[in-house]
Amino acid sequence: MRANALAGQFLLVSLPLLGLLALVLGIWGSEGQIAAAMREHKNAHPALQQAVRLFTDWGNQLMYLPFLALLARGWRRRDRRPLRFVVAYVLAQVVICLVLLHLTKMALGRPRPDAFTLLHQPLTLNPAFHSLPSGHTAEITGSCLALALWLGRARWALALGLFVALMGLSRVYLLQHYPSDVLFGWMFGALSGFAAYTFGTSKEGSPGHG
Repeated sequence: MRANALAGQFLLVSLPLLGLLALVLGIWGSEGQIAAAMREHKNAHPALQQAVRLFTDWGNQLMYLPFLALLARGWRRRDRRPLRFVVAYVLAQVVICLVLLHLTKMALGRPRPDAFTLLHQPLTLNPAFHSLPSGHTAEITGSCLALALWLGRARWALALGLFVALMGLSRVYLLQHYPSDVLFGWMFGALSGFAAYTFGTSKEGSPGHG
């Protein structure tokens, strides 16, 4: 895929989340005020809170389905291209969005918004201090960006970008992360998505694999 096409897919996947984070910060002004507003709203709307929790718990697993479909198609057609791409995707997600990300979480020790403390605990295994960066956001960004680059279609990239934005917002709404945690999670995921596409496709790869 040419550089301008790569950039276009990247922007379509990323802009919904980045725009949403900018909007939230513009409305409330600070991450502390955002956390307070989210806490008040979710406590007043338990049904919505449950719906958002269901999405945040299962959204990433839902994104495994297209990659399983690619595996099945590659196996059925004896086509190594989707097989190679899915293997690269899994390796990128494990190395970047699992290992490197969780090492960063433990090293920084930032408290989550619902921890009711602002004091960091570096080098900790306590998940209450694993706020930065957002693992859910990293994983969904890596999945959606890799898939968007593979498909090479603007409409799919935008739809996947909206999915990423909803995941990022859900983590802020449930007081699991601050907006800056989500932003850094997006960065990890973007690196993973590009790595999966780069190492999972040949130099002759072009838009529209799907």
